[in-house]
Formats: sequence, C-alpha cells, structure tokens
Amino acid sequence: MYAYLQPEAAPRRRRRRWPWIGAAIMVPVVAAGTVWALRTTGSPEEVADAYLTAWSGGDYAAMRELVADPPADFERRHRRFLADLKAEHITLRRHVPNGVFAASAEDTGSVSFTAAVQGAGDWRYGGELKVVERDRTWKIDWSPAALHPELTGNRSIRLIRVEDEATPVLAADGTRVDAPGSPGSVQQLVAGLRETYPDRFAETKSNLVRLYEGGKPVKTLSGTREKEPVRITVDLKVHAAGAAALEDVDKPAALVALRPSTGEILAAVNKPGGFNRALLGKYPPGSTFKVVTAAALVAGGAEPDADVSCPAEQNIGGFPFHNAGFKDFGTLSFRDAFAHSCNTTFGDMTVSGLGAERLAEVARSFGFGEKITPGVPAVKADFPAPKDATDLASASIGQGRVLASPLNMASVAAAIADGAWRPPRLVAEEAVPDRTLRPRPLEDDVVAALRDLMPAVVTDGTAHAVRFPPGTAGKTGTAEYGSGKEPPSHAWFIGYRGDLAFAVVVEGGGAGSAVAAPVAARFLRELS
Repeated sequence: MYAYLQPEAAPRRRRRRWPWIGAAIMVPVVAAGTVWALRTTGSPEEVADAYLTAWSGGDYAAMRELVADPPADFERRHRRFLADLKAEHITLRRHVPNGVFAASAEDTGSVSFTAAVQGAGDWRYGGELKVVERDRTWKIDWSPAALHPELTGNRSIRLIRVEDEATPVLAADGTRVDAPGSPGSVQQLVAGLRETYPDRFAETKSNLVRLYEGGKPVKTLSGTREKEPVRITVDLKVHAAGAAALEDVDKPAALVALRPSTGEILAAVNKPGGFNRALLGKYPPGSTFKVVTAAALVAGGAEPDADVSCPAEQNIGGFPFHNAGFKDFGTLSFRDAFAHSCNTTFGDMTVSGLGAERLAEVARSFGFGEKITPGVPAVKADFPAPKDATDLASASIGQGRVLASPLNMASVAAAIADGAWRPPRLVAEEAVPDRTLRPRPLEDDVVAALRDLMPAVVTDGTAHAVRFPPGTAGKTGTAEYGSGKEPPSHAWFIGYRGDLAFAVVVEGGGAGSAVAAPVAARFLRELS
C-alpha cells in the first residue's frame, strides 16, 4: 500500500491552521493498513469568485450550494435586498487592491468584494465574504452581513427619493445669506441670482441609500440632499457699513461698494427695499461724470496745473450753461476747476477742443454702452451720441441723455483707483454666463492726473466741508432732472480709498456735496 505525499520540489506556503481543520496530508505508517489524510479542495478565492458570479447572475440555487449553512429564506433575503434598492441588476467582483492580491483568505478567513447596483439609483459599495472549511471544501460562512457589512439584526437598506435642500448662497466669509434674517438688499441680490441661474436653483430630487433599524433611519450610506453653494463677493461688514450710512437718509437712496483690484461687488445697499436701484436704477450722473470727461481732456493734453476759465455762465451752442449757484471762479487751474465742479469750464473745453466722438470713445473705456453681467440683472450705462454742441456740453457734465446706475459710477471711481476699468462681478468670473468684457487699462498719465484731481475735491473743493478719513478721493454730483427754472436734482458722490471704491445716490436729494458726500463719509468712517 502507498501513502500520498506532497512533492518536495514544490513546498506549500506555510499558513495558519484553523482550529476546526483536520490533517491535510497522508503519512506512511508502520502498523498494518494505511491512514488516509484529507486535503481541502480548491481555494477560498475560487469559491468566492463562483459565489459572486452566481450572485451577479441571480442564480440563487448555485449560491446556496456554495454556502455552509444557508438559511431557509436565503433566496427571499437576496430578492428583498435588491427590491429595497429598486435595483435592476447587481454586479459583483472580488476586490484586488491596487491590482495586487491581498493575503490569502486561508490566512484571513474572508474575501473582499465590490458591488455595483444599477437601477433607479446607481450605487457602489464594498463588502466581505467569510469563508470556512466544511467537508474538505471551502464554503461561504453566510450571514446578512454578506449582503452588506451594515446588515445585522433587524436592519435593512433602502433607496428613497427625497427633495433636495435649496441651493445655499454664501457671502464672501461663508455666511449663508439666502435665509430669513439676511439684509434685505442682500436678499434682493439672491433673487437676482435665481433669475440669472435658474438651473442652479431649480427644485430637484435625489436618490439616497439609507440604513434602517427597526423601521427607523440610522444613517445615509450614499447620496446627499445638499447642493453646491453659490458664492458671492458681498462682504457683510462692508454691506453693514453702507446700511448704517444710509440709516438717517429719508429719501430713496443706494450705495454700492467695489474692490477696484478685482471688480468684486462688496456691497449693494438700497433704502427702502423693493427696488434694486443700486444695480437697476438709471439716473443722470451729473458732475460725477466729469471724472470721465477729465480723463478725456487729460488724454488730449490738458494738465492739472494749466489755467482755465470758469465764468458763472456761458452760452454753448446757443444754450446758457451755469455753475451751481452761478458762482464765478474766474481764471483758475484745471485741478481747481474740477474740484469746484465748473460746468462752464468742462462744457466749453469739451465742445471746443475734444469733440463728441472722442468723449464717446473714452466713455466706452469706462464701461458706458457696454452690457455688464455681474451675475445678477444690472443695467448698462448710456452715453448716446451727442446731436449737437449743446447736447455734447450737457453730456460732458453728466446731464442730458447720459444715464448710469450707482454700480456703473462706482466702477468709474474704481478704474481710477486701480488704473483699469474692470467689469463688476458678484460671482466667480468663470461662473458668469456671456461674460465677454475684460479689464481695460487706462493711460498712465490719465490715472496720475485723476489721482491728483479727485483728492482735491475732498481737501479743497465741493466736499471740503465734509469730514472724510485721510486718503479719500472723490467727486460730487448734482444731477438735475425734470423741468422748471430750478428743477429737482439727485445727489451723487463717487470715490475711492485704498482698494475700496463706492458710489452714493440719493433720489431728489439736492446737492451732492450737502447730501451724498456726508453719506459716503459716514460709510468710510464705519469701516475705519
């Protein structure tokens, strides 16, 4: 009689023995007869592969044959598992991490697998099959955890469809601003975002895979109700300072603040609410437009120290133009004419030495006539081609048919602060649809001159009586509208300080120096 032995030329890898495993080889004996040693056939990986293939094909009879002690309701449990997930198919494969086989299941007692559930809600998860040796054969040591590691006791896993959370809108510091309690003007911006990005804010549903225990949800295994937030550039501290500055204003008003270096909208405050005049209001900009006209004149050769004439009244194109209060400043520097906002000086110099085409060209470089797309509805600034000398003189001082919003004029001030006009934006640039405008650098000489002219308005000119923080530069504006010998006027002030530009308008407020400039000063002091 012979005994069967393992060949010495191919020694087996040493492995841990399980307590219930008997002898695995045959050995020769001296006594009469022969003792047969038993060897386990196949491998844990082979039985796991067969089991997973059968499961993928829905062959529950074949699966049962590979299980050590299958429960009576084995098939029902698997069908219920797929039904609860609303699954049409499940694909399972043995898991091989990084393409390298893990330690043998003979050592670990388990085989890892990955599952891909297809159906109403696709889902992938990882699982584990326990293996045991039974009757010289590897078998699956089945329990509900073989379906999914979380399935123990009276737990179940189900696919549910739920309404998603609303798309959150976050301010620059991450504060959520689309909820009750946010400033009213900020909520106006949120409404504008929803109008611009209807798909981002549409009501949607998501598939969630949830674990239940005793019929109660325990946790979510896959899916989320949360949507990617929309982030806006509003700085709530700057916005609060703007709201505080407008608190005592008893007429409709708006304040816009920008970051000149980026064009980001930091604040857009409206008082009262209901109409977003900060971005949608169109007003004659009055003498704040002289920043644009001065830029054109400087580019044409005007110098801040050059002498100019500023009579109280002057006929231009057959129409009498006059300074505020009919003040006669005689001969003074171009810098002082800007600081004192001489209408007669700017109207005459524009008509006699600049021309309509050139002023329109410079106005376009400051965004006039261009559709801006900050991420919410906003109007463009209008500079219609002047019809005649009178129309051109009116346009040069921001009257006639020239119209702009506070946002438009804040971007004019920001252009001087930064050295380039930048299209204003409320959301990330890459998220804005149809954003074709790009920054437009201004001429160095123009920037240098305006940075000389605008501070003079605050230190020596129309706003000298207002207590501004050091380093403020600006321009007042008193924009007439309507008719009559003394028509009503909107009060304006635009300016910058450091990397902050702003515009204030008070509807029917009167003189910009007396009404809008103090609001701007309060705004800056709130931030100091």
